[in-house]
This record gives sequence, structure tokens and C-alpha cells, in this order.
Amino acid sequence: MQEKINKAVEAIENATHIDAVDKPLILEKIEEWREEKAALSELNNTLDEWWLKVEPIFAELGLV
Repeated sequence: MQEKINKAVEAIENATHIDAVDKPLILEKIEEWREEKAALSELNNTLDEWWLKVEPIFAELGLV
């Protein structure tokens, strides 16, 4: 699972369809989630505002 999360982080960092302002916020929330070892559903709730932007990345990696 950590490998998939790392791939998602890399994909978000390289994504051109996500605003540069949103990227650090999204990545910060992922790091908070990873540190807290919360469930993926908690990450989804936290990132609800950005979900439409990151969902294709998670779907491609088989996380949704």
C-alpha cells in the first residue's frame, strides 16, 4: 500500500491538471494521513474538495 501511496504522491506532483496552489495542500493532507495511519476513507473525506482532481490518479493505481 505504501508503494501505491508513493506513486500517487509522485503522480500528483507531476500532474498538470492540478493547480500549483492545490498541490502542496493535497500532499500535506496525504502526509498527515500517512503519519496518522488513518484509513483511506478518511483521506477521501479530508480531500473531498479536491477529489475530482485526484480521483483519476487513485483510480489508475487501483486505490478506488
